[in-house]
Amino acid sequence: MTNAAADALTALRAEIVDCRRCPRLVEWRERVAREKVARFRDEPYWGRPVPGFGDPAARILVIGLAPAAHGGNRTGRVFTGDASGDFLWFALHAVGLADRASSRRADDGLTLVGARIAAAVRCAPPANKPTIEERDNCAPYLVRELAALAGVSVVVALGRFGWDAALSTMAALGHAVSPKPRFGHGAEAGVGPWTLIASYHPSQQNTFTGRLTSAMLVDVLRRARDLAWITPAMRARTPHSGRVG
Repeated sequence: MTNAAADALTALRAEIVDCRRCPRLVEWRERVAREKVARFRDEPYWGRPVPGFGDPAARILVIGLAPAAHGGNRTGRVFTGDASGDFLWFALHAVGLADRASSRRADDGLTLVGARIAAAVRCAPPANKPTIEERDNCAPYLVRELAALAGVSVVVALGRFGWDAALSTMAALGHAVSPKPRFGHGAEAGVGPWTLIASYHPSQQNTFTGRLTSAMLVDVLRRARDLAWITPAMRARTPHSGRVG
């Protein structure tokens, strides 16, 4: 990664963390952080937008929907501190893209190798449902993130929302496709310099019902890893820290 790219990610992180573009999301994320829930009543909450996390030299970008109210909105790191994250980290570790199989805190030292994770919407939305306007307000951040990650060749979309966000991001970078590729678990599409791969989202709605199993998610991430040419030797090297700047 060039210094310019690293600087771009650092600047992007600062802008995301300070963003107040969506009044409904600002009110919700801050109210959740004040009121908390009983099981986390003694913990400080992040209560701000959640930036991307992972290897700045990533070859794989994983795109989720948005931080969970008591997950990323509490811990300050995407997919950290909730059941969806537990499911995802287990699968990432299984294919050698994460150095551990679980993560409950942003300061636990978790590192990703060859991969980065970002949310299409950076604030926790009520009922996990951002509005179209909120989605569009956040979209430029993902465009800038993918543009800065010049090494990314594979994008993994978690859920239909992530799939649509990935396609919109790629179109904004000059690589629109028509007709629009259909979402489905394991679906693949070549879009400009990237391969886009879909997985069902690791939400409890999917994992508790068996719609998405660990084996299914591992298979998608293994496919992404192999397409991105992340070799065993690369995975064995000392990983980057997950934070830029």
